[in-house]
Amino acid sequence: MPQSPIGPSGGYRRMLSFGFTCLVYHATTRICKRVYPWKEDPLGKTSGQMIGAARSARQNIVEASARAGTSKETELRLLDVAKGSLEELLGDYEVYLIDNGQTVWSIADERWKTVNALPLDEFAATEDVLHAFSRHMIAMRARFAPWLEHEDPFTAANAVIVLIKRAESLLFKQMEKTAAVFSEEGGFRERMTKLRLEQREALQAAEPPPPVCPACGKPMTLRKARTGASAGKKFWGCTGYPVCKAIQEVGERGDDTRRSATLDTRLTTLGG
Repeated sequence: MPQSPIGPSGGYRRMLSFGFTCLVYHATTRICKRVYPWKEDPLGKTSGQMIGAARSARQNIVEASARAGTSKETELRLLDVAKGSLEELLGDYEVYLIDNGQTVWSIADERWKTVNALPLDEFAATEDVLHAFSRHMIAMRARFAPWLEHEDPFTAANAVIVLIKRAESLLFKQMEKTAAVFSEEGGFRERMTKLRLEQREALQAAEPPPPVCPACGKPMTLRKARTGASAGKKFWGCTGYPVCKAIQEVGERGDDTRRSATLDTRLTTLGG
């Protein structure tokens, strides 16, 4: 049986890139409430755009995974949007630290190394997924909380930057893998074309062979009468035509029912 042209999709909760992006999103909502109170951000633009960028990264990974089965191009585009949203958010954290006279940690800083080394467990539940994933993320947030919810907001902001870089790295690798799969296997259009060809070949294989000419023994071919009382009707004609003018009637419904014709007025033998 031909395979479905719709490829695998979903499963984004099992991706570490999604897990890190979720941590970034939840941490950003809390940090923004701490460092951008209403009086300092009366229009909510800074906190709103930061939280919006974090949410955009998360939700575009979700949509990319959902669309993976029908469009690798769309999947790649959405993953790229997610990565771009994370980079936008990183810029906001960078500005926040610089505005407050704080530096972004060096990758050689022990604090960077410590946060960068914290493990994020893979999510593997297959039943009651929503409930199981919520438990998983709560546990992971607790693991990272000493850094992401540190009493010093500058430490928390730097820790989020580390996780953004980890998520971006994973997303880039995911995009490379998706592009490689598309290059080797094609996308939805290619799978649809392949399915049509397979179905056509299967139908052709199921077709019984054409009848043999009762006059000369050559295979016959399906033709359509152009003139006369039978104009427009299909019939079997000898492939030896015009040397052999033998014909044979096709089943009334035009299906595989073939009636053998005798050598009568419908059968013209060699030489007339």
